[in-house]
Amino acid sequence: MSKIVVVGTNHAGTAAIKTLLTTYGSENEVVCFDQNSNISFLGCGMALWIGEQIKGPEGLFYSDKEELESMGATVYMESPVLNIDFDKKEVLALVEGKEHVENYDKLILATGSQPIIPPIKGLAIQEGSREFKATLENLQFVKLYQNAKEVIQKLEKPGINRVAVVGAGYIGVELAEAFQRKGKEVVLVDIAETSLGGYYDRDFTNAMNKNLADHGIELAFGQTVQAIEGDKKVERLVTDKATYDVDMVILAVGFRPNTALGAGKLETFRNSAWVVDKKQETSIKDVYAIGDCATIYDNSRQDTNYIALASNAVRTGIVAAHNAAGHPIEGVGVQGSNGISIYGLNMVSTGLTLEKARQAGFNALETEYKDLQKPEFITHDNHEVALKVIYDKDTRHILGAQLMSYEDISMGIHMFSLAIQKQVTIEELSLMDIFFLPHFNKPYNYITMAALGAE
Repeated sequence: MSKIVVVGTNHAGTAAIKTLLTTYGSENEVVCFDQNSNISFLGCGMALWIGEQIKGPEGLFYSDKEELESMGATVYMESPVLNIDFDKKEVLALVEGKEHVENYDKLILATGSQPIIPPIKGLAIQEGSREFKATLENLQFVKLYQNAKEVIQKLEKPGINRVAVVGAGYIGVELAEAFQRKGKEVVLVDIAETSLGGYYDRDFTNAMNKNLADHGIELAFGQTVQAIEGDKKVERLVTDKATYDVDMVILAVGFRPNTALGAGKLETFRNSAWVVDKKQETSIKDVYAIGDCATIYDNSRQDTNYIALASNAVRTGIVAAHNAAGHPIEGVGVQGSNGISIYGLNMVSTGLTLEKARQAGFNALETEYKDLQKPEFITHDNHEVALKVIYDKDTRHILGAQLMSYEDISMGIHMFSLAIQKQVTIEELSLMDIFFLPHFNKPYNYITMAALGAE
């Protein structure tokens, strides 16, 4: 029987542990460590909780220490790992205040990511074992359950009327909506000229920007935050173009891989993520890395990349578990499929944007089409859908796709995701068998029409 130690028990770690115990439980001893007091928190639901679109946080957890122990794992919570000796195959952790050494045969690292601390004047932040402590009150990161709970508690007190959210990626945009739904004035700040630029081309992001502005959110794009000021509490946010009087600042500028434990030992990617192969194995044999701390194979680029998504974390956890248990499989790669819904405007994408495709060296083109989801004689719940497909002019392979509508068009992106994975051509897409029924779509649907319109 092999001993497999898992460091980190959020999405990736939980997926690995459950796969090991349900599939190979009789073959392995599983021991896991986590520095937090809870596991499996769905951070993507924080904005729903803060904006009171759900009743509470209970449904944002899908596993716990008791469940994993009932399946056969030994679980050490609030037990940070201090060091790993890869030569001796030993993990040194702090358990109940005392140093604890655990040997392993196989090691799975699921250490996740940490918030990026931007170089801002007045932002003296000490990094602790589990969280960041700001010197100004109401200066917040929002990543963990504890972070979201603290923000909600502060919002219940008087005095916080105007909130600045720094970072207009998915988390920042979702939080801006949440604070506005709570009745707060919101200013959304980003150094980029638009929101969501990492996932959509400019015509799509312009629609989201208008959606945000129409709901009263002040957009401060193309601005660099220089300082956060106040007397013990946040009072002002200063950019290179303006000063905003605010009562709370949320920093959501992104995350970096949490890979300090393997410093100087494991091969790293350009952003310090651990480099893994398609079996999730690192540069050291019997050591696997999964989730936000590791690279992943990107089918749209046909190369190793870094794409931090909860869905990728789960998949990599499953792959690593099989391999650590001695049953080799390879991951099939990912396309970075993602989505967002803000005030009912749904946007989903997969693969590369046109800008990213050209930056990656592809001779990329786009084809677009807008139409109602259903025939015009369907007058109830029938909204326009915008579709953009990115493809390579030379190989004709589909490289990416973006969909936007007040309809729920989320399932459609899965087809495009598989098309990228299987290197489907734009011509094949134009002849794909798509059924027609007025309740659902049009006979000449936007997918077929976009493909037929390709150059």
